This record gives sequence, C-alpha cells and structure tokens, in this order.
Amino acid sequence: MRLLIASLFIVALAFSPLSTRAETMTPYSGTQSVTTGQPFGAFMENLQAAIKKNKMGIVAQASATKGAASIGKTIAGNHVLMIFRPDFAVRMLDASVAAGIEAPLRLYITEGADGNATLSYRLPSHVFGVYDVPALDTMARELDTITAAIVADAIK
Repeated sequence: MRLLIASLFIVALAFSPLSTRAETMTPYSGTQSVTTGQPFGAFMENLQAAIKKNKMGIVAQASATKGAASIGKTIAGNHVLMIFRPDFAVRMLDASVAAGIEAPLRLYITEGADGNATLSYRLPSHVFGVYDVPALDTMARELDTITAAIVADAIK
C-alpha cells in the first residue's frame, strides 16, 4: 500500500502544472533587463531611432507577435531586434571565426500586462568574453558602451 501511495505521489508531482515551476529570467551572465515605462509600440519606435542614432544597424528582426497573428492567435508584444555593424563584423572575424556565431547582438522587447515594454539583452562583453581573445574583449567593451547609449537614448 505504501508503494502504491508513493507511486501516486510521484506521478502527481510529475504531472503538476508547469506554472508551479520557477522561470529563470536571466539564465546567462551579463543579461540585463530594463523596465522602460513606455508603451510597447512607442518604445519600439524609440529603440529603432536610438539604434540609428548610435550608428548601429538592424540586420534582422523576429516577431513572435506577428508569427502568432499569422495563425490567428493574439499574444502580447514580443520582438527581437538583431543589431551589428560591418566594421565590428570584420574585427570580430579577424579575432575569432568561432565568435561569428554570436553576431548579431540581440535586443529582446516584451510587452507586460500593463502594456509597457521591457528590454532584455546580454552585455557584449559577456557574449564575447567567453572566447578569451583580447581583441574581442576590446571590441566588446566598445559595444558595451554603444549598447548602453542605445538603451539610454531609447528610454529618455
């Protein structure tokens, strides 16, 4: 009887709702999360302008919101802007071809229940720091400064 009760308890735990599990919001070192206080749409516009102002390029984008809409589903704002610049790409690849997988840098914008945007991103110094290449470290520190300026300009 004890074995049966123990087995039922284990099965109940295994099939408990996922909502009872904790989610790690910043699983990687150097992950930054900024509460913008701005509506999602307005922040997206401000962020794109800040990227341009700081002479970075949007090289790709992905939108789970638009993807969901394409199958008739509505979800909160969820967008990734991928940014980089050709001169940084050349420097990165000169220093480490393996580091090429890290570019472009990703800026993840999510819409909260209040309609405001949160920006999450990884510091370039942490993204490229794992390669332990001095030239990459120098470049990454420059990118840290540019990324900080983009964030500051976008949340003004």
